[in-house]
Amino acid sequence: MSRVKAAYFFTLIFLAGGLAYCGLEMLFRGRTHLSMFVVGGICVQFLYVISVFSRVSVWKKWIISGAMITTVEFIGGAIVNILLGLDVWDYSHMRFNLMGQISLQFSLLWVALSAPVIWILGRFKKEVFAT
Repeated sequence: MSRVKAAYFFTLIFLAGGLAYCGLEMLFRGRTHLSMFVVGGICVQFLYVISVFSRVSVWKKWIISGAMITTVEFIGGAIVNILLGLDVWDYSHMRFNLMGQISLQFSLLWVALSAPVIWILGRFKKEVFAT
C-alpha cells in the first residue's frame, strides 16, 4: 500500500471509528461528546493495526483489542474528565471501576465488540484497498 493510500485509509478508519463510537453513545446514552469522536477514531485505528499486522489467533486479537480500547478510554478520561474537568462520563457508580474512567463491564463489552469490528476492517482492506 502506498503512503498516500495508507494515509487516506487511516483517515477513513479514524472518521468511521469516531462516528461509530458516537453513534453507540447516542444509541445507548442519548448523548455524546466531541472527545468521544477522537477516542473512537483512535481506538478503531488501533484495532486495524491489531487485526492486520498481529500474527496471533483471532480470540487473542479480541482480548488485545479490548485492552487497547480500555487503555485509550482511560487516557482519554484522565485528560477530558480529570484534567479538563469536563465530566463527559463517570463510571464511579459501577463495580470494578478505576478512578471512574473505565470499568470491567465495559472492558468486556469492548472485547465482544472487537470481534465484528476486526472482521469488518479486514474485509474492508481486502475489498477496497487490495495490494
